[in-house]
Amino acid sequence: MKLAVPMMCAWYLHQRPLPPSLWNVVAVLAMILVPVLLVAEQPDLGTALLVAAAGLLVLLLGGLPWTYLLGGVVIAGAAVPLAWSMLHDYQRQRILTLLDPQSDALGAGYHIIQSQIAIGSGGVFGKGWTNGSQAQLEFLPERSTDFIFAVIGEEFGLLGLIALLAGYLLIVGRSMYMSTQCRDAFTRLLSGSIALTFFVYVFVNAGMVTGLLPVVGVPLPLVSYGGTSLVTLLAGFGMLMSLYSSRKLLGS
Repeated sequence: MKLAVPMMCAWYLHQRPLPPSLWNVVAVLAMILVPVLLVAEQPDLGTALLVAAAGLLVLLLGGLPWTYLLGGVVIAGAAVPLAWSMLHDYQRQRILTLLDPQSDALGAGYHIIQSQIAIGSGGVFGKGWTNGSQAQLEFLPERSTDFIFAVIGEEFGLLGLIALLAGYLLIVGRSMYMSTQCRDAFTRLLSGSIALTFFVYVFVNAGMVTGLLPVVGVPLPLVSYGGTSLVTLLAGFGMLMSLYSSRKLLGS
């Protein structure tokens, strides 16, 4: 769905005038909403968030009028009570814990507290490779997957995190440049969505580890241990490179 949804949205929009009309926006939102609700029902809120972001980014890149965007924000705000009632108890607890992790320091707030301790204790230069106490002594849960960002901060410090984020920005910047070189609307919308979805991966993971966003199951791309996430990311990059290469064939 992370790849199929933006492909479907880009295919639908490229056959119609851009920026999209209201009815086309509604049709694309329906395409996004169905898989997002199915994934969220599993429940997998993190993946549902990424699928929704991939589809909505296609709309934004398609030139979504700011009036539609503002209206969507108002509607989303009005739907918050309904969305809150549909969340599972542990999902609600994650959001409440974000506001005050100390309210349940040994329960729902444990992940965030230990992650912040790990990042803070690393200082500027870090404690050194495999010398982090929070990670090596197993105080930090999921240290090889969702919370590996905190491990890097503890062992390599602020400089290590800056270097990591700089590498991510380089990848996103290069990917966005490649998307601007594509020749038709479909390839531009799809490649741009793939590039920005990668940024969303990084933003959500770094935000939840530092306590700025609720804890969701989003791994740090290309760094966290795992198989399916890596396969999806590399497949997306493969599609991006293929779309970029096809411009030469079209232009020759």
